[in-house]
Amino acid sequence: MRRLPIPFESLTLPVIRNIRDQWMLLTAGENSPGEFNTMTVSWGGLGVIWNKPLAMVVVRPSRFTYSFMEKHDTFTLCAFPGEYKDQLTLCGTRSGRAIDKVKACGLTPVPSSIIAAPGFDEAELILECRKMYYDDIKPDHFLAAHIEKNYGGHDYHRMYFGEILAVHGTSAYLGK
Repeated sequence: MRRLPIPFESLTLPVIRNIRDQWMLLTAGENSPGEFNTMTVSWGGLGVIWNKPLAMVVVRPSRFTYSFMEKHDTFTLCAFPGEYKDQLTLCGTRSGRAIDKVKACGLTPVPSSIIAAPGFDEAELILECRKMYYDDIKPDHFLAAHIEKNYGGHDYHRMYFGEILAVHGTSAYLGK
């Protein structure tokens, strides 16, 4: 897919639609076969912290991608056109421990412009991020009762704050 560099200040992204409704792929590792893993994310956030553009993602320790997030300092978030929903479903429901998800989905890894973690050629948006903070979700900090129901197995997420270093997307993501 044809993407162009987009300055963070010019990025137009309906966050709720892209993360919660359309989902995104989180990919950590290095752009070599077997050296990265990807998973679908439908929770996260984008914004600004410490005067840096931010992507916040959460990963459960039980997920295969967790080990890649722990080992490597960069990750990508990729948004896809709607016709990739089946591929994103597979990447969110199957483990990279058991199958080569990228091969099963027919996705094409591509080098990022400035980080080690790859993006995907089929993506309409790629955010290249470097980890700058992490913390574990602590159940004793929940202020709303409904949160705990997301953790039946007590597999509490780790939050990662990533500085967005580069953005590449279709013209649909370029603000006026």
